[in-house]
Amino acid sequence: MSGGHDDRARGFAAFPPRKGGRVRGQSWWSRAWTDSVEDGWPEEEPLKKGRTVARSGRLGPLTVGPGRVAAQVYDGADEPYTVALGLPELDDEQWEALWERTADRPVETEALLAGELPPDLLEAAEDARLGLLPGYGELDPDCGCDEPDHPCAHAIALAYQFSWLLDEEPHLLLLVRGREWPTALEELKSVLLLRAMTEEAEGPDDEDEEDIGEGGAVGPKDAEPADGPAVAVPPPAAAYLAPGGPLPALPPLPEPPEAGTEPVSGIEADPLERLVTDAAVRARELLAYILGAGDEPPRPLDRWQDTVRIAATHPDPRVPARLRESCDRPDELDRAAEAWRWGGAAGLTVFEEAWQPEGPDLTRARTALSTGWEDEDLPELVVRDNRWTLPERGLQLRYGRDARWYPYRKRSGTWWPAGPPRHDPALTLAELLDG
Repeated sequence: MSGGHDDRARGFAAFPPRKGGRVRGQSWWSRAWTDSVEDGWPEEEPLKKGRTVARSGRLGPLTVGPGRVAAQVYDGADEPYTVALGLPELDDEQWEALWERTADRPVETEALLAGELPPDLLEAAEDARLGLLPGYGELDPDCGCDEPDHPCAHAIALAYQFSWLLDEEPHLLLLVRGREWPTALEELKSVLLLRAMTEEAEGPDDEDEEDIGEGGAVGPKDAEPADGPAVAVPPPAAAYLAPGGPLPALPPLPEPPEAGTEPVSGIEADPLERLVTDAAVRARELLAYILGAGDEPPRPLDRWQDTVRIAATHPDPRVPARLRESCDRPDELDRAAEAWRWGGAAGLTVFEEAWQPEGPDLTRARTALSTGWEDEDLPELVVRDNRWTLPERGLQLRYGRDARWYPYRKRSGTWWPAGPPRHDPALTLAELLDG
């Protein structure tokens, strides 16, 4: 089982101990996952031990990524050890087959585009001859304990705790099978857009097609002539077979511009190329939305946001210098562009905005940091608004409204974005300290 790092992996705080009560999840997907696990591991005694461990609080924070769910086990030993569950990822052809079958189901498609994971998606997967839930023998347990049982109680406990995560985020089932939720939606939208464009190109159905009458007259089926005789029009095949007439002479080529001549518009060619590309992307998004195969496009960026985006993404190194000379905030442009490179528009918002997160968000973050920290002492953090700072080390975590943590590092007295955002604050802080 692969245990390598994957940028798509997500971290979740450890579950606290549960005294009694049901160990099975409450949502449809959670129950379906648990049923599949128990069908694959039917012996009751190991399942009973696993339920006890799941409620005991001995499992640390969970990590969920493509093909793998893992956690640390704190079982009274000197050092914790890792328990993991492996599940085969679906390949690109299988995902394409799933979205093709899903596109045949308007109700399920609408639910997915609305952000839900409908239960009938399981039927679409079966139509595509693939499984989302673990089939018999697919779930591969791996644990550092010495128990002879296979699977051991820790692996079973991890399977039950993953079902608790599915209560809150059923999309994680797609992640374990190899697809992040945004990627899955984009693939489904691409299938829908291609179908819509194909239907537009094919035109009306056969019953609405025009008939070609005697003499080549064209008119709708069973239609009576209008106020005059039908005009004879050659059939399409005859038109293609008819010899072509002579083409007109080509116009003369324009004279080459003199050396040093300024462009007529006063604008160099490379910015125009960028504007054309941006307009094409925007047009595609609008077309997808109009045809019902995409979300409503984001609102156009304001002048500052668009300046930052171009500075961050344009391949020509001369562009940031030009923008710095013309924008209203030249001292901030480089840092803002760096924020965009790491986090897009959300990263720019985190760079500029300080806000007060809700209490549960802060509590989850503190829990994740305290339980996920490997050193004996967690570094002292100064918390103000959405910014958690290590003043002595010049490091900072910023919590975004997208529930991700953005790393920052102080350089020459100012805060600079220092890496990609992550959902796990402990992982973000550890990478920031290592850097």
